[in-house]
Amino acid sequence: MNPRKKMDLKLIIVGALGVGKTSLLHQYVHKTFYEEYQTTLGASILSKVIILDDTTLKLQLASRPHGVAALPLQIWDTGGQERFRSMVSTFYKGSDGCILAFDVTDLESFKALDVWRDDVLAKIIPVEQSYPMVVLGNKIDLEDRKVPPEMAQGWCEEKEMPYFEVSAKNDINVGQAFETLARRALSRYRGILENHLADSIKLTASQAESRCC
Repeated sequence: MNPRKKMDLKLIIVGALGVGKTSLLHQYVHKTFYEEYQTTLGASILSKVIILDDTTLKLQLASRPHGVAALPLQIWDTGGQERFRSMVSTFYKGSDGCILAFDVTDLESFKALDVWRDDVLAKIIPVEQSYPMVVLGNKIDLEDRKVPPEMAQGWCEEKEMPYFEVSAKNDINVGQAFETLARRALSRYRGILENHLADSIKLTASQAESRCC
């Protein structure tokens, strides 16, 4: 029997201030609801191990200045304040996937998704269209909703990204959303490895032919 493969993945979570990013991370990692009474100014890191198919993933979750890290899958939560955005650019580097979060009771947080998405893609080097993203509409447990499900779903369909309606407080769809991103990130990572292996084989064959001639 082959030993289970092990892999580390880094996931980041971004969105406007107050949408519940840290609460989502705590719910996913600790199964507890974390009230965000004040802005997190430092980096908060959590970790969690999950198993997808035949692979053990370590996820790391973190927020900077608002964050968490976990799993051999890593999940990073970035703060929503504009003055901190330049500080967290290093959190984007090396990430394997991203969650875009907004508050369904705050229309402006939804409208800001375009800015956050562009900001992430601008910091991913090299820029790849296959970079996985998942969108979470948080706080569906509240009644004063401002963003209709159809509006959010339509935006996500245009961008070809999965959309989940979630509640960090009541633990609705949180695990499913994170693991969907993890699965997509794992698939992308495997594809990159396969491409590198194929390129290496071609290069080795080419070098052998050159020596023969």
